[in-house]
Amino acid sequence: MEELNGTPKFEIIKIGLSEIEQLREISIETFVETFKETNTQNNLQQFLNEAYSLDQLKSELENPNSEFFFAKFGYEIMGYLKINQGEAQKESIGHNALELERIYILNKFQGKKIGQILLDYTFEIAKKTNLDWVWLGVWEHNQRAINFYLKNGFVQFDQHIFTVGDDDQTDILMKLEVDKTKSYFTPF
Repeated sequence: MEELNGTPKFEIIKIGLSEIEQLREISIETFVETFKETNTQNNLQQFLNEAYSLDQLKSELENPNSEFFFAKFGYEIMGYLKINQGEAQKESIGHNALELERIYILNKFQGKKIGQILLDYTFEIAKKTNLDWVWLGVWEHNQRAINFYLKNGFVQFDQHIFTVGDDDQTDILMKLEVDKTKSYFTPF
């Protein structure tokens, strides 16, 4: 087990093709935990089959403009992060922006500031790559996530459709300027 003075340590690990099965498992588990109550079983299953198939995840992992990261404590994966730059972004926000496509944390680790750590890590990446904006889409009915992003200074600037199965849902698009003088993330 990853240890520091005999104690498991927290890490953010870049995900490669060798971790595709683990990525698929955590992707499905966190999406189901988050959205099972608000989607039909058929729509949820159709979305999971398309978005988290091994072929789809392999394509995303091989895209040089996309990166995935695990949040781990010892051997246990607590959640994950996906970011996109350039052509991998879901919307054309501008060449000097980074899309935060996914932050998903397992329910049992909610409230432990893992999402905040991954958000700060995202901003540190944007800062180091000299990008001006971080933006994201969040489902209009996911008030907990919206409040999290508002608390961090994000503002709404648009919306787009996110389809789960045959259900077109509205995502609020939010963005925040990268403060290049700020230290967002301190490595552990």
